Amino acid sequence: MNPTLKKVWNIVSTVLVALVVVLALLLAGARLVGLQVFTVLSGSMEPAYHTGSLIYVKKIDTMDIHPGTVITFMLDEDTVATHRVVGIVPDEEDPAVIRFRTKGDANTAEDGSLVHYKNVIGTPVFTIPGLGYVANYIQHPPGTYVAISAAAVLLLLVFLPDIFASEKKGKSGGEGERAAPAEPSENRQ
Repeated sequence: MNPTLKKVWNIVSTVLVALVVVLALLLAGARLVGLQVFTVLSGSMEPAYHTGSLIYVKKIDTMDIHPGTVITFMLDEDTVATHRVVGIVPDEEDPAVIRFRTKGDANTAEDGSLVHYKNVIGTPVFTIPGLGYVANYIQHPPGTYVAISAAAVLLLLVFLPDIFASEKKGKSGGEGERAAPAEPSENRQ
């Protein structure tokens, strides 16, 4: 391979591998530091959190939540929402149990139901606009298959020059060395 082409190839493959590693850290590595990652699917919190953004959520003690705090919470078993707390309501039967009245920044009305303190996942600590679209795509087929295929092709492209280089060395590097003829094997019965 031409030395200039090899140098360009090494730079391109290094950048691609670095991008894949950074993307993996942003999507999955956040869990290692105790953050949960969610995709913003609606514009209810515009302009703070744009549709398609990834938000990174850390746990929060419910006693640290006050009006104005943005919380991420479970609406039901399958739905997670992120809205701003606009009020704290003690339970009528047990004052030790608190509920939060929430509202999306872009919404005109408060949410229809209160959020039980046990449904609070945490509070967003930072966001990456647009990356949620990528995360959402690769979490569901066919995006999963595309991501796995792209990773396989990337690995192949990274190691392909080394494979060809070792084959060339094997063919041309044998000057002066001779292989001993194979000895006939005895056939015993």
